[in-house]
Amino acid sequence: MNKQRLGKYDILCIDIHSQLNVITLMIDLEREAGRMAENQEVYDVTIIGGGPIGLFTAFYCGMRELKTKVIEFLPRLGGKVSLFFPEKMIRDIGGIPGIAGEQLIEQLKEQAATFDPDIVLNQRVTGFERLADGTMVLTSSEGEKHYTRTVILAVGMGTLEVNEFDSQDASRYAGKNLHYKVEKLDAFKGKRVVISGGGDTAVDWANELEPIAASVTVVHRREEFGGLESSVTKMKQSSVRVLTPYRLEHLSGTDERIESVTVCHAASGHPEEIELDELIINHGFKIDLGPMKDWGLEIEEGRIKADRHMRTNLPGVFVAGDAAYYESKLRLIAGGFTEGPTAVNSAKSYLDPQAENMAMYSTHHKKLVHK
Repeated sequence: MNKQRLGKYDILCIDIHSQLNVITLMIDLEREAGRMAENQEVYDVTIIGGGPIGLFTAFYCGMRELKTKVIEFLPRLGGKVSLFFPEKMIRDIGGIPGIAGEQLIEQLKEQAATFDPDIVLNQRVTGFERLADGTMVLTSSEGEKHYTRTVILAVGMGTLEVNEFDSQDASRYAGKNLHYKVEKLDAFKGKRVVISGGGDTAVDWANELEPIAASVTVVHRREEFGGLESSVTKMKQSSVRVLTPYRLEHLSGTDERIESVTVCHAASGHPEEIELDELIINHGFKIDLGPMKDWGLEIEEGRIKADRHMRTNLPGVFVAGDAAYYESKLRLIAGGFTEGPTAVNSAKSYLDPQAENMAMYSTHHKKLVHK
């Protein structure tokens, strides 16, 4: 077999050919990276949070003709209302005498869909960075990246975790006859119900259950209640038994169900045992913004500081709803329905300083006039 010997010229040609292949490969990679960047959609506004405020904000983004994406970390839209208060009657929205939480969410979803925003479910946004051209990149816990020119934080109180009752027995009864949320009112019909808590949710549930339950007892560690005055007055003037200042102390029952609870007077320590069929605990929620706390946002009392234009300290980042903190904050859904459009108007001005300060009235919008 003849062996072919390579001369210096042949070796030089092979070396140049190899270098050309490497250069060609590098060019191809750069072109592919460019194509990927070109294919990556950049939104005018990305709303983090798909609860009531996020949904109404998405609708108003459409009114301002902003390309919009909504990212929600739960598997469905509706946030805290859908998760914890689907049957709770909401009565503090103008023009609506009363509406169940889930029904409100369905109407908000229909309204938000008017301008076809992109909806992303089951993704929790964890990372935030700003590119050289000002575009913001939001990274989910799954690693997916979302590109946007502005961000509106409608994340409520952050992680939706209730404050559970501090007892080793509580976990055994949770999901049986110990409830941290009320999904179906009929489940309490004719039952002896004890509610532990004194915020607006505890008061509202007492009023909702009083007509259908066999009895309702509210246990609160303070004399004062956190609900609206009219709701508190209604509760106290009804058949609801109100124990203040008392605290929930102990659960007693079988392996399957709580049969009674022990409550103690906050000052004297005097105990009282109350037999029950169902126990509802409304001790509030954990306020935790999670990874957002590391984005450089100014935080006050566990919430995100905002000015009257709903601007945060980060350029192009706005906030609305329960997540927002500012003087004279109105902690009602009705208040959030004002903050959302305010944040959108600020985002519009951020993107286009020559734009009008607010949208036209919905009665004049070309897409809505003939509905």
